[in-house]
Amino acid sequence: GREVLQGLGLPTGHEYMSYAQAPCDGHDVVVCRSGYTGERGYELIAPNEVAVPLWRATLAAGEQYDILPCGLGARDTLRTEMGYPLHGHDLGPSITPSMALTGWAVGWDKPAFWGREVLLEQKQAGIPRVLRGLLASGRGIPRPGMAVRDGEAEVGEITSGTFSPTLRKGIALALVDKALATGTEVQVDIRGKGEPFVLTKPPFVQPEVKES
Repeated sequence: GREVLQGLGLPTGHEYMSYAQAPCDGHDVVVCRSGYTGERGYELIAPNEVAVPLWRATLAAGEQYDILPCGLGARDTLRTEMGYPLHGHDLGPSITPSMALTGWAVGWDKPAFWGREVLLEQKQAGIPRVLRGLLASGRGIPRPGMAVRDGEAEVGEITSGTFSPTLRKGIALALVDKALATGTEVQVDIRGKGEPFVLTKPPFVQPEVKES
């Protein structure tokens, strides 16, 4: 990524979780390093007027590195390997940041924000289910909505599930009973069969996102 952007004359030296602006055909392009795929990379935010030319120039600059375009499916497997929650799956109206273990991103000290009272009530009352990682012990591929069981008891539900191209195994994020410890073997109901999985603390794959 860095070499390709340097070939385009775009900045790459800024730190992780920061951004820089640069001119492109008379317009400003924002180069971000938020790295939500877990890889060392960059995100380009460009106005419509330069989006298509910039896309073509990026592919041309990366041709010597065998660059290939990819879509949301590839992005989704990468962020799941990192254990990053996705809104609408692992976060949403019924899954709060506290449940998704992203409370660190909430400004708890702010005197007022949307949802503050509900979140504080939830913290005080206790959270019955939290987001955990699941790693397949066999060949099962988990999908959102599948039930997680501990013996006969249903203890959770898959919120994101996929086949990890890196690990060559099924991986998932799931809301499960908070009492279940890392290392616990559970079963995921895949087409009526209980496939074995182990509760795991993400990331599933060692990240490279912070490399300079």
